[in-house]
Amino acid sequence: MKSKYLRIVIPLAILAAAGIAFAIYAPIGNLSSFGWKDISLICPLGALGTMLASKTIIPHAVISLAIAVVSIIILGRAFCAWICPVPIVSSLRNIFKKKSETKPETDNAEDTPIALTDKELSSLKRCMRGCGSCAGKKSLDSRHIILGGALLSTAIFGFPVFCLVCPIGLTFATVFLAILLFSAGDVSWTVVAIPALLAAEVIFFRKWCSHVCPLSAFMSLISKANRTFVPVINDAACLETTTGAHCGRCAQACTHKINPRHPELGSDFCECTKCRDCVDACPASAIKLSALPKKRDGRVVLTGENGVCGETSLSATEKSGTAER
Repeated sequence: MKSKYLRIVIPLAILAAAGIAFAIYAPIGNLSSFGWKDISLICPLGALGTMLASKTIIPHAVISLAIAVVSIIILGRAFCAWICPVPIVSSLRNIFKKKSETKPETDNAEDTPIALTDKELSSLKRCMRGCGSCAGKKSLDSRHIILGGALLSTAIFGFPVFCLVCPIGLTFATVFLAILLFSAGDVSWTVVAIPALLAAEVIFFRKWCSHVCPLSAFMSLISKANRTFVPVINDAACLETTTGAHCGRCAQACTHKINPRHPELGSDFCECTKCRDCVDACPASAIKLSALPKKRDGRVVLTGENGVCGETSLSATEKSGTAER
């Protein structure tokens, strides 16, 4: 089964499990507050907000935060791709698209590799020496500003303000409200207000995850320490190193604009959600997510033998291609 289908099945299964537990009064909670009886693990942002709001150190909140930090260091932002229900809800926006707006199927002709031009080769060579563009990457964006605002507002008003509009919590609330509506006929203004707010955030506002979500901002900061399950390119199979041709399918497939082949040309790897889109998109099956990437000279190799940001150089094939031209 392709990873994109699993990324749909897993969040739906979690929603279904939470809904069933809610219906039978089983105290397991949801992603915003998961637990059993006296044991509770809450969302890391909610845990941090709870302690800021109360201005006290809460033991189970500290434990939740520590578990979240360790998980992010090991798995990066995998939560965003594999567990978070927001991308599933966001996909509903496709219902409002016209057929003409949908992308046409890829032609077989696009599978034919295009040779790199002299300008592209020289540009890549300059960029790879010292990786000057990596140093100039923006590590903070609008999400981090909103994260700071969410924490500041929590400290000022004395309660986790963002939790009121968090789309993860709103998704579970919508499921619970639907169960109450059909099982007990419980009707209130929240039956309309909560789904409407959720739709406004993630369906009609298309860039919630990439421009607004403070939870993804929090995870991106912690995942700077992540060195596992990163895209690793097998140079012996990659079209760029074996044929000297431009491919770029892996970069095009990444919704977070990460370029596994040339990391200096894309977003920082701390934004990687381990979604495996680059793995599925590679026509040569040259990419895998390595649990423990190999090290060279004591440094972690993130993108294969010739794709390390700051250490890269053109492959032998590319060099020979440049020499011939």
